[in-house]
Amino acid sequence: MMEFEERTIKIAIDTSKCPECESKACVEACKLYSRGILQLKDGIPSVSHLSPDEIKRQGTECLACEFQCWQNGQYAIRIEVPVKGLVDYTAKWRGR
Repeated sequence: MMEFEERTIKIAIDTSKCPECESKACVEACKLYSRGILQLKDGIPSVSHLSPDEIKRQGTECLACEFQCWQNGQYAIRIEVPVKGLVDYTAKWRGR
């Protein structure tokens, strides 16, 4: 499992699924829709060539890697997008 953070999102990639993926769609999407921070290393997506600060600075939070992995890959990527106050807001409306 590889995890890294951009400015406001957290990306988790189950790298055990990646060797079976023929498309490597996440890396291609990152190049096409973002700045290409995901690169292949030994056939697996990696950000090891960047420091955590560089990832946060260069990441555009476009979500394309997750979408393309779902559409053309192995369902290996999960992106968490925390929204401050969402839990309290939804609890308020559920209580009505």
